[in-house]
Amino acid sequence: MSNEILWVLFALINFVLITASYKLFGKMGLFSWIAIGTILANIQVTKNIDLFGFEATLGNIMYGTLFLATDAIGEIFGLEESKKAVKIGFFTLVSTVIIMQFALLFTPTVWDEGSAHLAYTFGSISRIALASITAYLISQFLDVNLFHYIKSKKPESKFLWLRNNLSTIISQFVDTLIFIPIAFLGVFEFDILISIFISTYIIKVLVSFLDTPFIYYMKKIT
Repeated sequence: MSNEILWVLFALINFVLITASYKLFGKMGLFSWIAIGTILANIQVTKNIDLFGFEATLGNIMYGTLFLATDAIGEIFGLEESKKAVKIGFFTLVSTVIIMQFALLFTPTVWDEGSAHLAYTFGSISRIALASITAYLISQFLDVNLFHYIKSKKPESKFLWLRNNLSTIISQFVDTLIFIPIAFLGVFEFDILISIFISTYIIKVLVSFLDTPFIYYMKKIT
């Protein structure tokens, strides 16, 4: 199965699961998803794939669902709750980095088989986490404030697609502009870096468009 087909299926799985989390657990389900998503997105981003003719990193779908979650929280529960959601994601990511860096300090037994894999996964996450924390805070607070600014101008439900997509497209560009240089400058050659930047942003925009029916559905079942 091609990466492109897997990507579409993966996106649908993510959207269905985040919607199910809200349907089953309400606002707490979205808060929980943000905590899960911040961890998984930063693990997935360490994997590079070929996608639609570009070099791309995995994790863009999961990361995109964080914007869906904060937009849904903002739409249904208000600005302050969406800001709380951003803070939950920040705290989760910082806590994960601190805990796993300490976990890696322990000396494994001679028959241990997992330590090297943990070191590979979480040993490289510090730089990525720094990039993610910086990009996350700036772009997510930009997103929630843009979302509510657009909502103040176009409050009708028929414009939910506009505030969801426009706020995410702008904030995801800022996010990508911050994240890619911090995470990968000096790691990859410049042409690969540019390819990752372009593919990352295009994928994030696609995720934003694809998640629109799901935010409408979440509002409908509220």
